[in-house]
Amino acid sequence: MKLKFSKMHGLGNDFMVVDGVRQTVSLSQEQIRLLGNRQLGIGFDQLLLVEPAREAGHDFRYRIFNNDGGEVEQCGNGARCFARFVRDEALTGKDRILVETARGVIAPEYLGDGQVRVDMGVPRFAPADLPFLADAEALSYPLPLGGRAVTISIASMGNPHAVQLVDDVDDAPVAETGPEIESHPAFPQRVNAGFMQIVNRGEIRLRVYERGAGETLACGTGACAAAVCGIRLGLLDARVTVHARGGDIVIEWAGEGSPVIMTGPAVTVFRGEIEL
Repeated sequence: MKLKFSKMHGLGNDFMVVDGVRQTVSLSQEQIRLLGNRQLGIGFDQLLLVEPAREAGHDFRYRIFNNDGGEVEQCGNGARCFARFVRDEALTGKDRILVETARGVIAPEYLGDGQVRVDMGVPRFAPADLPFLADAEALSYPLPLGGRAVTISIASMGNPHAVQLVDDVDDAPVAETGPEIESHPAFPQRVNAGFMQIVNRGEIRLRVYERGAGETLACGTGACAAAVCGIRLGLLDARVTVHARGGDIVIEWAGEGSPVIMTGPAVTVFRGEIEL
């Protein structure tokens, strides 16, 4: 089977994007792992699959697979690449589309010049929504890690995030602590681990150890989660520039009950075809 694809990235968070509208796509977990291998395959953080919408009034369905082959609920940088892909591939002529995900409908809008704005929906903070094992909802929680503890805030952006404050992201123990948090028993379905440094009330620096992918150059839902956690803690204003290692993204959140708006770039690197 020959599979056509595009290689894209959002702030260095890279994707293999596959059109499942005009070609038949059936990939096993083993095939996804092989395609995601940077030495033996294409190489990517996530594979994005474009499918026809299931519900009337929606434009597409959006499925996301980590490079370990596991399917996940949401990906913010991927959502921006998705919006540009369907425009570039003439799958739609709309600037704003409604896209079904595993955790609800999102609304990406292509702004031109490679920029995409996405309504990521209303964040959720109840422990059961991640899920996270806690007695009651709080702004922050102690999380024991092998004889020590870190303080985290939690948020679901359709996928689960645990965010902790650090003095300097460059010195943060992401490679050591990230896997501990990702697979902590308090998160039965694992979690994305964010390390956030407050620069000022309108800027943060962020690193994210992503569930099933490891640390990436940027994480869109991680940027959303970090910003809203910082706003809830009273540390940030409603508009936040997030500096990731791959570049900058802008997050806006008006507060409880409001959707998170994310604006940032989406870049096509190359198009190709691979024989499976």
